[in-house]
Amino acid sequence: MSKQLLLGDEAIAQAALDAGLSGVYAYPGTPSTEITEYIQTAPLTVERNIHSRWCTNEKTAMEGALGMSFVGKRALVCMKHVGMNVAADCFINSAVTGVKGGLIVVAADDPSMHSSQNEQDSRFYGDFALIPMYEPSNQQEAYDMVYSGFEFAEQIGEPVLMRMVTRLAHSRSGVERKIQKLQNELSFSDDPRQFILLPGIARKRYKALLEKQDAFVKASEESLYNKYIDGQNKKLGIVACGIAFNYLMENYPDGCEYPVLKIGQYPLPQKQLLKLVDECDQILVLEDGQPFVERLIKGYLGIGIQVKGRLDGTLSRDGELNPDKVGMAVGKDIKPTFQIPSLVAMRPPALCDGCGHRDMYTALTEVLRDEYPGHKVFSDIGCYTLGAGAPFNAIDSCVDMGASITMAKGAADGGLYPAVAVIGDSTFTHSGMTGLLDCVNGNVNVTVVISDNETTAMTGGQDSAGTGRIEAICSGIGVLSEHIRVVVPLKKNYEEMKQVIREEIEFNGVSVIIPRRECIQTLARKKRKK
Repeated sequence: MSKQLLLGDEAIAQAALDAGLSGVYAYPGTPSTEITEYIQTAPLTVERNIHSRWCTNEKTAMEGALGMSFVGKRALVCMKHVGMNVAADCFINSAVTGVKGGLIVVAADDPSMHSSQNEQDSRFYGDFALIPMYEPSNQQEAYDMVYSGFEFAEQIGEPVLMRMVTRLAHSRSGVERKIQKLQNELSFSDDPRQFILLPGIARKRYKALLEKQDAFVKASEESLYNKYIDGQNKKLGIVACGIAFNYLMENYPDGCEYPVLKIGQYPLPQKQLLKLVDECDQILVLEDGQPFVERLIKGYLGIGIQVKGRLDGTLSRDGELNPDKVGMAVGKDIKPTFQIPSLVAMRPPALCDGCGHRDMYTALTEVLRDEYPGHKVFSDIGCYTLGAGAPFNAIDSCVDMGASITMAKGAADGGLYPAVAVIGDSTFTHSGMTGLLDCVNGNVNVTVVISDNETTAMTGGQDSAGTGRIEAICSGIGVLSEHIRVVVPLKKNYEEMKQVIREEIEFNGVSVIIPRRECIQTLARKKRKK
């Protein structure tokens, strides 16, 4: 087949299409977004009627993909690492139900927090669920793992987790494609009760999952993605996971002097690991993210051999790896190639000029600072989080998707007045609606600002699940219609906006203000297309 220059995300997407994909389920989140976008724009998606519409959140995505697997079709579900927290309920249980059609869950981790709240490592989720995992070292492996992974998932009857990292997701390399397969036909499990997790059934299925663990280890020991590479110097043995293997090889273009165990599939291959331990004096673990393998090895081996990595300070506990860090860990004399001049200042991201969030914050902060000195503003995940910086300095919290409304509720329950929540339209439908229902049920004195730019702007302008429905959703939840106020965030409307804000803060109960103006970036793209 043809060879293409692809991002890591695009390699995953193309592999899924070539492997007979019937549906991709996802909520946009960096660095996973491009997987779904690639599938959405592929000609084959239209030709074969492959499902590719964005989901409301990662939980609904995971459940939709499991439903696709239920009918025997192959499904891909994609999310960034923090999305795994949202999908976890279904994800963990899907290991107990098992699958019919092949199901691959892609979790794109973000070491160094380029655009995230934490450095969470999704491999812990795969280990927790007791299912096999893939971790590619390059784009070709990402393609190969997904292409063969659907069949592997069907053979073992379990979902497979694939862990990506930002550098691999967003870098390009040549990828050789394989023959394009047809989609699976509609089919169902031979066990009609497989997906009914009543306790009596779940206990049996959990025992069956535990009985598969030895087979999963054997599959890892025989995997093409786990490779033992011998070396002459036995003073050190290196375990290199995923992209860390690439970083190691950049330091040894002619081959590493130490024995190396390359890890691309989990659970850990015990046979190769024991060989490394038997032959070497010390073990160094190279892994991007948290010390997942390092902890496993220490627990597995017990006391007797020194295991170095992030836990003992050989590598930093935070931040992504790179060739220089790996080089220093193996004892090379690495000097920085250039110094950043002291006159270069950090330039944090800022709201776009002309953004409706700017006008919303200007009006909101003028009212709150001048008239309500005891106020607190609870914000959420989205472009409007940039209201934390100058010149607005407008928000007091940003924790996770949907937390703005529920944190404002809790603060109001504790006596805070006024308690204001700021949330975007896409985040509101993702995780904010249930919090608003809590507010309504408790008749809590909160003011919720749903800053509606009619898109999921932070990740590139994907469709928002709530476009055209925000007022109806709030009314259906129980917010009084007279306290659902829509304003147009423009400078000419500041006085009107400020008056609406005052009135709704003074109202003793739940009120919703919706500043609505289309994202300036998506509007510009529409004009260019025209």
